[in-house]
Amino acid sequence: MSKQWEEIEHRLKLRNLRLSDYEDVNEILVSIYRTQEGVWTKSEFKNQLKVFPEGQICIEDNGKVVAGAMSIIVDYSKFGDNHNYNEITGHGKFDTHEDDGDTLYGTDIFVHKEYRGMRIGRRLYDARKELCENLNLRSIIAGGRIPGYAKYADKLTPRKYIDLVKNKEIYDPVLSFQIANEFHVRKVITKYLPSDTDSRAYATLLEWINIYFDKDEKLIGNKKSIVRLGLVQWKMRRFANVDELMQQVEFFVDTVSGYKSDFCLLPEFFNAPLLAEFNDMDASEAIRKLADYTEEIVSRMSELAVSYNVNIVGGSMPEYDGKKLRNVSYLCRRDGTVAKQYKLHVTPDEASYWGLQGGNGIHCFDTDAGRIGILICYDVEFPELGRILAEQEMDILFVPFWTDTKNAFLRVNTCAKARAIENECYVAITGSVGNLPKVENMDIQYSQAAIYSPSDFSFPHDAVVAQASENAETTIVADVDLELLTKQRKAGSVRNLEQRRLDLYSVQWKQKK
Repeated sequence: MSKQWEEIEHRLKLRNLRLSDYEDVNEILVSIYRTQEGVWTKSEFKNQLKVFPEGQICIEDNGKVVAGAMSIIVDYSKFGDNHNYNEITGHGKFDTHEDDGDTLYGTDIFVHKEYRGMRIGRRLYDARKELCENLNLRSIIAGGRIPGYAKYADKLTPRKYIDLVKNKEIYDPVLSFQIANEFHVRKVITKYLPSDTDSRAYATLLEWINIYFDKDEKLIGNKKSIVRLGLVQWKMRRFANVDELMQQVEFFVDTVSGYKSDFCLLPEFFNAPLLAEFNDMDASEAIRKLADYTEEIVSRMSELAVSYNVNIVGGSMPEYDGKKLRNVSYLCRRDGTVAKQYKLHVTPDEASYWGLQGGNGIHCFDTDAGRIGILICYDVEFPELGRILAEQEMDILFVPFWTDTKNAFLRVNTCAKARAIENECYVAITGSVGNLPKVENMDIQYSQAAIYSPSDFSFPHDAVVAQASENAETTIVADVDLELLTKQRKAGSVRNLEQRRLDLYSVQWKQKK
């Protein structure tokens, strides 16, 4: 910066452009393009301000415009990705602007050469993002010049040049700055601005996605952002029959519903006390007899979900169809619908004592409070399953478990927290406590229910949203914010889902033939 500019005390101000700013703007543009071609006439500039005054912003210093950014709103579907500058701007007249469009299109951004290096451009980009969010537009799109390409055009394709800029092997005065401001390259456009010889008429089609965009704003029935979870840390006690069991279930459903919870989570095999009725049988025969109660319990839980207005993740229960014994968790939604998720991985004890077999499918379920997944106990120790659900845009993972010892509990607990961090989702876990002294293979219990989150500035530093006392019958009721997950996935300190090296590896579900 020259001595003349260093001696000036800066007084920077962000504001909208005015017609009286034309001479300042024209001076900057001529210095950038080194010609009057590509520079607006005063009549064009006046019309641009008239069409969309809010979209034309600048930074002044001591009354002189030193940088600016121009934009319009367009219905992007009318142009698509293969447009050029004149088409989408109406040859600079901005008559393509539509107030009810879905995209903020950046037509130009410019900074006085004496102010480069002061991060003025970043302020303009931040102002554009704020405008996009406040207008509830889907994204910002712009055609970006690549002026540094001229030095490499004889040995690099535009695609290879852009890849090297992304990897910081090459610096481009425009593209490097745009990437640093969270824009990603959708594609390369040819003949975007034929007069741009430095870029060889190529341009990058850049996009910044507004993570707060709400396509359909309804007065009622909108997708919830704040979701309240109710977890039941269940005490194993003797029940004479299903009625007594369901009386205890209803007590807890009523409790968490009283706090207006959206979900009630029960533990794996919460109905195991009914096994006491079959103590005279072999363990494998007794568990199959227990499965006879499952249909009735699911029906009654579904009625509770409707009457108490809470989605119930019904822990898990055995299901036997005469050929296969499986462990299944039922989702009883408060709209009356029911879905189920089988446990896929059976522990050695479950296989040897009971003859349990694993299921063959995994699902992400839609609810009125987000998309959820269910992994039963041992399943959460297999990271592939959590990743498959995350790829289906899961918000909350529910993990009902049953563990007898602390080391068994810690395996589930540690893996559950890892699933929350690596998949950028919430994970809710709960088990049972107490003992069933006369029920084989279900005699002791260990649990500490918890809700886990990603670990970043918007979340608890230790990723623990809430946690129960160890081995005490209790409930946890806590809120989770689904919008924070969206923010984390797009703008977190680290972005585990977005930054996977899919060019090197992937997790795939093998469909059964």
